[in-house]
Amino acid sequence: MEYTFEILGISPVLHFFNQQQQIARKVPRRSVEYIGTHKCTLDALLTSVEVVLPNQGWDFEPIAETVIHFWMSNSDSVGYWKVRLNDAGRENLLVSRIAEFKSLQAEFESLLGKNF
Repeated sequence: MEYTFEILGISPVLHFFNQQQQIARKVPRRSVEYIGTHKCTLDALLTSVEVVLPNQGWDFEPIAETVIHFWMSNSDSVGYWKVRLNDAGRENLLVSRIAEFKSLQAEFESLLGKNF
């Protein structure tokens, strides 16, 4: 399987929690996961990803490689989000998305109303 990872932004903890609960009620099993961390570090992101692995049945190695590749290839973006998270304060999270590539593509196509 091919995975994709990206940092999406900053969210208040309660808002992120509520969104996660709404998603869980609508779609109990999907191949797209949103993760939140209080720190913008590679270790924190990898730890957060490990938490969702049992829910999805995903293999950690290819996901870890995807997260590490993103981290190494997007230093400007990572630096930007690190500063934004620090500015936002402790009651906020860095929100990221990890997804199986084809499932994410299907999710985007469904939002656009396309049935490929």
